[in-house]
Order: sequence, then C-alpha cells, then structure tokens
Amino acid sequence: MNKASSKLKVIIGLGKTGISCVRYLTGQGFTNLVVMDTRLDPPELQKLIKEFPKVRAYLGGFDEEVLLQADQIIVSPGVSLAESSIALCIEQGIDVVGDVELFARVAQAPIVAVTGSNGKSTVTDLVGEMIEASGKKAGVGGNIGMPVLDLLGKNEKVDFYVLELSSFQLESIKSLKAKVAVILNIFSDHMDRYPDFSHYLAAKERIYRGCEIAVVNRDDQTIYANVKLPQKVIGFGGSKPQTGDFGFADGYLLHGEEKLLPVSELKIKGLHNAKNALAALALGFAIDLPISAMTQALHNFSGLPHRCQWIAKINGVDWYNDSKGTNVGATKSAIEGLGSEASGKIILIAGGIGKGADFSLLRSAVEKYVKTVVLIGKDAKLIEKALAKSGKILHASSMQDAVKFSSKEAISGDAVLLSPACASFDMFDNFEHRGEVYRGQVLTFDNKNSLSNVKT
Repeated sequence: MNKASSKLKVIIGLGKTGISCVRYLTGQGFTNLVVMDTRLDPPELQKLIKEFPKVRAYLGGFDEEVLLQADQIIVSPGVSLAESSIALCIEQGIDVVGDVELFARVAQAPIVAVTGSNGKSTVTDLVGEMIEASGKKAGVGGNIGMPVLDLLGKNEKVDFYVLELSSFQLESIKSLKAKVAVILNIFSDHMDRYPDFSHYLAAKERIYRGCEIAVVNRDDQTIYANVKLPQKVIGFGGSKPQTGDFGFADGYLLHGEEKLLPVSELKIKGLHNAKNALAALALGFAIDLPISAMTQALHNFSGLPHRCQWIAKINGVDWYNDSKGTNVGATKSAIEGLGSEASGKIILIAGGIGKGADFSLLRSAVEKYVKTVVLIGKDAKLIEKALAKSGKILHASSMQDAVKFSSKEAISGDAVLLSPACASFDMFDNFEHRGEVYRGQVLTFDNKNSLSNVKT
C-alpha cells in the first residue's frame, strides 16, 4: 500500500453521487474511505454495505473530529459548503471538492459544460445527440443521468464529455476549464440555499472559469456583467442574429444569415425550447460539429420525459407533463411557450416545496394564458397569495384530485399543464416520480373518457 492511497478521504452524502465517489476512489486504490450523511437511512446505504463493506459510514450527523483528520473531503451537491463543519475544514486548509472537480482533474476529452436555471437537461442531451449524429462518441452526465465519475469507468473512447452542471456542483469546482461553456438563463431559484440572488448567480458564473469558448444568451446580458469571458464568444437569442451567432427570424433557426431549420419542424415546442435548440447549435458549432449533422439530430429530437412532454389528447384537451419545472422561471417559460400556441386556455397544476421562490413572478403569464390554477403541496397557500386576483384557484389534496379537478375545468382546445414551480419532496420521491404519478392519473382518471393519440 502506498502512502497516498492510505490517506483519509471523507465522502459527504450517500446518494447517487456519494456512491459513485466511493466506487471511483476504491477503483483508484484508495483504501481509507469514510462516508458521512446526516440521514440515518440514506438512499444508497444498502448498496454501500453490500458492495463496499470495508467503507465506514457515519450516519445521523457529521463527525468533526474525523473530518479534521481527512486529507480530502468530497462533498455531494446537496450539502452546502457553508455548512459549519464543512466551512471549518475549508478554514483548516483541507482539500474540499465535489465529484465534478475530481472528474475535471483527470478527464482526457474536451468538456462541454452546460448550466442555467432552466433547459439544462434538454440542451445537454441534445448536444450529446448532435455529437453522436456527427459520428463521434459523447459521454453525457452530471446533473442529468449518470454521475460524472461513472463516465470515467467506461472502457469506450469518448470524444467529448457533455456535462449538465447545477449551481450546487459548480460551487466546488477549481479545475473545470471547459472547451465550451454556457449559462442558458437565470431565474431566481434555490433561495433556501443561497442568501440572495447574487450568490446564486455567482455560483453559476463559475462555469466560465478557464473555458476556451463561451456561449452566451444575448437576451439576458445581465448574466455576464461580472464575468470575465474568454476572447471567443458565440451568442444565441430569440431574434435575428449577427454574423457568427445563432437566432431566429421569419420562422427559421438561423446561423448568421444562413437558414438552418424551420421552427415549425422542431418536435420540442415553445419559444423556450427554440432557444434551447439555438444554444445546443452554438455549443456544437464551438466544437466543430457539422451543421448538417446537428440539424438532423435537432429534427429528430423529441425531448426528455417530464419536460413539457405531451401525454395525451382527451376530448380535445391536450395534457402536458412538465414535472421538471421545479422553479418559477421554468414554469413561466412553460406557460408562455404552450399558451402562445394553444387555441384555448391553460389549466395549470402547480405546488410543492417552494424553496423561497417569489411566485408573484408568475402573475403576468397566468393572467394572460391560464384559466384555472390547481394547487397541491406544502406551499400551495403561498402560491395562492402571490397569484391573488390572477384567476380562478382550486386546491387539491392529491395528484388524483388535481387531475380530476383539471379535467372538469378544461374544454376542447384547452391544455392541462403540470408545471409545479416547486420541488417535489413533500409528496413524491423526486420530480420523475411526480411526473409518472401525474401521467398515470391522466391516462386512467376516467375510464369513460375516450383517449385519442395517447403517447405510451
């Protein structure tokens, strides 16, 4: 055993990220590993016991005495670096990092880094599809799907890594130095974690540190006011672009003056998704992907589950699942995107854990496009207060009731949209679980309804 491999490494958090850190470090020959979690029964505990029985676990809190003996502490995204025990270790000069930092220190392929309040997963997955359509291999992971360290365990050669990165993951990076990076947009989110919006924005802005090429949203220049961008910058936005940038006009996605694809041919609907498509094109262009391959991938891309996903048309009413809409900005974009295309009005199902959000920011979109708001979850009353006098508001105690109430409110031409603007953990395991429960209720809430064009 060499001296380095025996140094103590402490992994904070035993969820999907934590167990991937254990797997990676064990594979690298490190033998002195400890896992800590404030929960008594964290999600991956049984997997740890079964696969890594020699790894010690401290549950129900953090042991500062052990932490202060560590050579390195790897913090899962759900744990703030401001937590007192972690902050103390940082003050003592201990190397406190996240899994993305470990990944960045050893990754051998160029990194495409994607963040933003909304659209991260869609853009990340779409860029991955564009890379594959170009005949190259993409390793896609991070906040979407596979933890980044698990990408390193694959035997196949990767040409590019495409990483979705949350503000939590970006807090602890030092060595990312992406080939190309983007902040898609910024809306108030995670105000239960950050003291104010400026701290949230500062976490996002870390994605540009050391990057070679920056992709920027021309429609929101305030994002970049305090950021030192690299010399090469590519813009995207919802208007006619300048030479070298991406945008749209006259019904077409454009690269400068070049028409790439009619917006009407996109399977992902709404203005927000058209801008997501432009961001993906800009990122792909930055890594020299052929335009033809990118537009073909874009033409074929039908979107991700739980992200403004069309479920069914029932008696002339379209039902959409946007369970991934976990913040106000995402829900506002979904309402405006669908509302501008629907022939009728929207019945919105919203609510959950609000994370300190300002729900009054939804008011203009609700007043313009929404007929009825059906509220569920812990912070339903806060949303009702914020949307007072914006329209009809109903309360439901379950997703089943929310679907039932929505079906009674909707008429042919309307759309029912689950876009909660909240986290899901008060009623569901995660946003995927919430979306699946919703979808199941939509397809079974009334056997007397004849369903047409049901997506299965």
